[in-house]
Amino acid sequence: MAPRKRSRHGLGFLCCFGGSDLPEINLRDTHPLQYMEFSGPIPNPEELNVRFAELVDELDLTDKNREAVFALPPEKKWQIYCSKKKEQEVPNKLATSWPDYYIDRINSMAAMQSLYAFDEEETEMRNQVVEDLKTALRTQPMRFVTRFIELEGLTCLLNFLRSMDHATCESRIHTSLIGCIKALMNNSQGRAHVLAQPEAISTIAQSLRTENSKTKVAVLEILGAVCLVPGGHKKVLQAMLHYQVYAAERTRFQTLLNELDRSLGRYRDEVNLKTAIMSFINAVLNAGAGEDNLEFRLHLRYEFLMLGIQPVIDKLRQHENAILDKHLDFFEMVRNEDDLELARRFDMVHIDTKSASQMFELIHKKLKHTEAYPCLLSVLHHCLQMPYKRNGGYFQQWQLLDRILQQIVLQDERGVDPDLAPLENFNVKNIVNMLINENEVKQWRDQAEKFRKEHAELVSRLERKERECETKTLEKEEMMRTLNKMKDKLARESQELRQARGQVAELVAQLSEISERVPGTVWNEIDDTQVFRILDLEDFEKMFSAYQRHQKELGSTEDIYLASRKVKELSVIDGRRAQNCIILLSKLKLSNEEIRQAVLKMDEQEDLAKDMLEQLLKFVPEKSDIDLLEEHKHEIERMARADRFLYEMSRIDHYQQRLQALFFKKKFQERLAEAKPKVEAILLASRELIRSKRLARMLEVILAIGNFMNKGQRGGAYGFRVASLNKIADTKSSIDRNISLLHYLIMILEKHFPDILNMPSELQHLPEAAKVNLAELEKEVGNLRRGLRAVEVELEYQKRQVREPNDKFVPVMSDFITVSSFSFSELEDQLNEARAKFSKALTHFGEHDSKMQPDEFFGIFDTFLQAFSEARQDLETMRRRKEEEERRARMEAMVRGRRHPG
Repeated sequence: MAPRKRSRHGLGFLCCFGGSDLPEINLRDTHPLQYMEFSGPIPNPEELNVRFAELVDELDLTDKNREAVFALPPEKKWQIYCSKKKEQEVPNKLATSWPDYYIDRINSMAAMQSLYAFDEEETEMRNQVVEDLKTALRTQPMRFVTRFIELEGLTCLLNFLRSMDHATCESRIHTSLIGCIKALMNNSQGRAHVLAQPEAISTIAQSLRTENSKTKVAVLEILGAVCLVPGGHKKVLQAMLHYQVYAAERTRFQTLLNELDRSLGRYRDEVNLKTAIMSFINAVLNAGAGEDNLEFRLHLRYEFLMLGIQPVIDKLRQHENAILDKHLDFFEMVRNEDDLELARRFDMVHIDTKSASQMFELIHKKLKHTEAYPCLLSVLHHCLQMPYKRNGGYFQQWQLLDRILQQIVLQDERGVDPDLAPLENFNVKNIVNMLINENEVKQWRDQAEKFRKEHAELVSRLERKERECETKTLEKEEMMRTLNKMKDKLARESQELRQARGQVAELVAQLSEISERVPGTVWNEIDDTQVFRILDLEDFEKMFSAYQRHQKELGSTEDIYLASRKVKELSVIDGRRAQNCIILLSKLKLSNEEIRQAVLKMDEQEDLAKDMLEQLLKFVPEKSDIDLLEEHKHEIERMARADRFLYEMSRIDHYQQRLQALFFKKKFQERLAEAKPKVEAILLASRELIRSKRLARMLEVILAIGNFMNKGQRGGAYGFRVASLNKIADTKSSIDRNISLLHYLIMILEKHFPDILNMPSELQHLPEAAKVNLAELEKEVGNLRRGLRAVEVELEYQKRQVREPNDKFVPVMSDFITVSSFSFSELEDQLNEARAKFSKALTHFGEHDSKMQPDEFFGIFDTFLQAFSEARQDLETMRRRKEEEERRARMEAMVRGRRHPG
């Protein structure tokens, strides 16, 4: 089936890149150029351009990026040149400057992983080798990458991935290996080499079977990026089918949906993983064939819907993460557009694809008067004969039918399937052509038989004509005699009919003369009601009633009523708007008068839910509608349902303002309840930071450590930026790479300042405050203020009007304004206090000139506290391990002592 074209959505944020150029896989593993001081004088322009051109050639940039860097001024070019050359020199020490070194080391690591148990230091050294290779693939000249490819470095990495044991799979080495492939694919040569390997993408997909969320994110970024590369989309689908078998999934994408719904208990890791999954899902749905093929998107999205993605998406909204929400919004936006496009084909607004009955009715209606209808009946007839028992192979037979239909829908004119073909050698076009040829042969045979019969019939007619011509004269004379006899007969019958009518009239006249019982006569003894019980009065009326013929001429009373109902409805409202209005009214299940009374009485019976009110506001009569409806108000009985609703609502004074006020009233407490905790979080978190003695003491310790590291016992700093707190965890010990400065800080606190370790208990509101966007919060408070003012203005207007008996706007909204104004004033006061406290907190920590917002400021401390807690757990784990090793050593010493006493 030919694909339906559509306008392409911007896919830039779906994976790791945007634009029309081939992708660079660098969503999180980014290393921006660090400009350094000039290592020498700037050469003359000609020499500079030669050197710079060599550097750009090595970087393998796209045409667009090449133009951009060549347009830079000479000083910037020289800075970039010096910086990049310096960067390339870092791993350029002895053997490490050659790919051979890394390939040998990684092959050795793969071979030894199951033979030896490595301690943490050795594991870190092994990981550093892989990390160095990742850096080299990203920063070394293209000749390094070319040599790496020639020495089958990719095969080395893929073999390691395939042979990893469980411990390696869950370690950082796994993440670093994926990072190496990612770095290799960041240039055109490496990317082409990876895509040319038949099983490379499937092997990368296998790495989803790990508990390490960072590894999963890196894999999903690669797969999402490959979706957008020409020819890559189908490789990704193949990889996911391979992973289904590898991970024993019941159906494709099952693991991804499980991960999307699973809670890790670590907010940032969880959000990063779920964002990567949604990014990948959007790429799979909208890239490749999904870019312009509606059927493909509907087909693939249905897989995710059947796995339960929609309730999971609703649940993910609770994370309130802007980037994640962006991917969720994109998924739902494209889904809504596609559902609408599908519905348009059936002249519908929405199709419930979960309702078998609705889908059948639409197909039935579409095919009922077409030549395909018998085929539909045949399909249903044979479906009735399909097996339904729970045991046996019945499921596979239904699955076969499903896959045949999928391929009919998806396969293009060339016989190519955008998704992996579920059935081999199943070419829809060829099979259809065979059916067409068979039908054509049958049609020719039928046509020939028809011509033969028509020819025989024509010969027979000619023969009959000849015979008719011979007897024509005789027949004409006979016909004249017959006509004369018929005229005589009709004249006699007419005379008899006139006589009979006279007799009936005389009888009726006589009967009507006796209108009451006369004593002593036969009529006194006769009871005609008994005869009525025996007579077939209906038959009698048909035979003799003069009214009967007149009624037949006019039609039955029911026919007359139905004819009167067929008067064309009057509709002046836009068709689409009218249709949507009718759908809304059907959901409300209220008459126009009931809606009118609900609006006047300010919905005292709670008939209008908040979402229905919001929809009603979309169908407020516009001035153009009112003008048109007023012209036809004398034809109100002819008005279509939507037109009459809009006309009757337009008769309510200030209908739109009333609806807006009612909707604001219903939503006010909900909006207030959402804003208040955010204000309180800023206020309380600011107070906690300012008042925390333990935090201040800890900052004092950190300052002392920092000064000592910089200039000895008394450094020159009197403070530091709070953003530096989260750099402490990144500073590693030169002796033990597993120990960071944060671990060391905690050890100092445990030994000399144990009370500071209870610091988190004083800062309980930081996590909530770190989620608050102050600009959005202030905007919402401003909207509430304007909403209250609009209600007050409308209240003043309504007070001046003559009200209907049921109009309760003034008393209801007067009470509302009194209560809500007080609640809103409290919120505003709290917000002003929170602003002041936050400003004081910034000043308290020397950040008054930084223009930091609450989410950034509190987020720094929140992140630090999380790292602080994790580091304490790390130390506890290290101590337990050390104690266990010491205990084991003592036991071994005791055993040796018993075996060799003395």
